[in-house]
Amino acid sequence: MSTLIEQLIQALRFLPGVGPKSAQRMAFHILERDRKNGLTLAKILENAVTKVGHCKRCNTLTEEEFCTHCLDKRRDPGLLCIVETPADVIAIEQTRSYAGLYFVLMGHLSPLDGIGPEQIGVQSLLQLLDREPVREIILATNPTVEGEATAYYLANLIEPRKIKCSRIAYGVPMGGELEYLDGNTLARSFRGRREMER
Repeated sequence: MSTLIEQLIQALRFLPGVGPKSAQRMAFHILERDRKNGLTLAKILENAVTKVGHCKRCNTLTEEEFCTHCLDKRRDPGLLCIVETPADVIAIEQTRSYAGLYFVLMGHLSPLDGIGPEQIGVQSLLQLLDREPVREIILATNPTVEGEATAYYLANLIEPRKIKCSRIAYGVPMGGELEYLDGNTLARSFRGRREMER
């Protein structure tokens, strides 16, 4: 096999969820059927990699100095939602149920992997809290062991600042059936129960 084809297959394998067979299929699809879109993809990828950086306020990905959320005057500056990744911001925005601002950690605490508070931007978060009028922080880290540990660490760090700190609820998904849920999810849904809205 040609060296360039092998390099293309290996380059595609770095994407999450793409194994050797998938990478090979993608490479041959581009080369056999879709070279024009392959070149478009290459140009867009180069532009994105060289021009997209981090918002100076919330740390999400943007090609400007500040992202559109941070520049939006209609958003409530007193609400701050802390998430692990820029993809989490998009997921929350798609619900159209949150109108505050964000702070993106770009990960979670994981001492075994050498990821501590410095690596996820805790110092930047504290500086933001010193200069902005935040009255409530919503911890929206993932409901994983690392996400829970990160939320707990941040809650303890925020407590002396006398800022209300809440955690997103989770439990039984809409349309889910109890018999198919794992015990931890069901237990959390019982602990997080609230009064029925009438």
